[in-house]
Amino acid sequence: MSTTGFDSVKEIQPQTNAKQKSKGLKLFSLSLAHGLNDWYTNYLQTLLPFFVAAGFSISKSAVLISAFTISSSILQPFFAYLVDKKNKRWMVYVGTIWMGTLLSLIGLIGNYTLLFITVTLAGFGTAAFHPQASAMVTSISGNKKGLYQSIFVTAGNIGLAFTPLIIVPFVKTYGLKATPLFIIPALLVGILLWITSPKMEAKKQVIDHSTLEALKQNWKSLTKIVITVSLRSLAFFGLISFLPLYLKGKDISITVSSHLLFIMLFSGAIGGLIGGSLSDKFGRKPIIAYSLMLATPFFCGFLLTGGILSTLFLALAGMALLASFSVTVVSAQEILTKSQAMASGLMLGFGIGIGGIGVSIIGLLAEHVGLNYAIYLLVALPFFAGSFYAVKAKSNIKPVI
Repeated sequence: MSTTGFDSVKEIQPQTNAKQKSKGLKLFSLSLAHGLNDWYTNYLQTLLPFFVAAGFSISKSAVLISAFTISSSILQPFFAYLVDKKNKRWMVYVGTIWMGTLLSLIGLIGNYTLLFITVTLAGFGTAAFHPQASAMVTSISGNKKGLYQSIFVTAGNIGLAFTPLIIVPFVKTYGLKATPLFIIPALLVGILLWITSPKMEAKKQVIDHSTLEALKQNWKSLTKIVITVSLRSLAFFGLISFLPLYLKGKDISITVSSHLLFIMLFSGAIGGLIGGSLSDKFGRKPIIAYSLMLATPFFCGFLLTGGILSTLFLALAGMALLASFSVTVVSAQEILTKSQAMASGLMLGFGIGIGGIGVSIIGLLAEHVGLNYAIYLLVALPFFAGSFYAVKAKSNIKPVI
């Protein structure tokens, strides 16, 4: 009796298992790198109280955050163009080392102008990393785009969550002069990416007439997603920047504030994972709209209550605020099917960057009108973002394939 059919099944199964393991390794490496990259992107926000204590005004400190956000986010579509056209894999490891090195040196810089230039240049590193890494994740995701992107984004959000937990006690103990030690993790992860990135084959994509046609046909949908992401981003960056100062006014120490920020951001990471998975089942639009609208009442609960109940509200607020993080990326990628990196650049870069610019405006508001008013405005923004998307989002998207 012939066993050819049985033998073929045995041959296919190991190949399938090996392929799945390879995908898992690629996703793990990219997610680990994303976690470190986003750990650094929360670096300046975490140091803001220390800058204020060192003599910088709230508005000047906020301008540093906006400068980094502009270069790290607004420029992402430009780097995304390079990814789509040339597929520059080196950007993931060079970008990581570049950003980590420059940001780690800011503790040694006392001159404000030089500090401004350094943080602006540092932003180029994460602007280079994100579009290429996100496109690689999409290329290995198959029919699990929402899940894979949510894992990738969740890793970044976990990195964000750990920044205050590590930076605050470190700087309180050793001072700003010791920050160059944080170059080490950037070098290690950069080396890891240098070894593994050639194996992370992203489909070579070219911006062609099909993609331009998709942009033309769906510019309204893309614009509305960008506006929604911008409002969410302003709330997010504003709260992690100014909440410690607000809590300090309530006689809550910076150490306790760092723990509260960790709870908010870590819960947000979990929310992002859940939101991405649910969006594959229930659709992108309801997850984006309703999660954002829920964030505002949860934040109000945090501000208006105390004790364990307040902490619980903060965790729920963080979860709701970031539940749509990966979903907005996938939504854009489903529109720009021929340009995955450009879609990622618009969402992870341009949209977030526009929101980040507003941090300096919030800083001026806090300085001249009062920190309480600034916090209340930031807390209200997610509801406006979710309502805007629910009413205005175009449902008949026309991806051009």
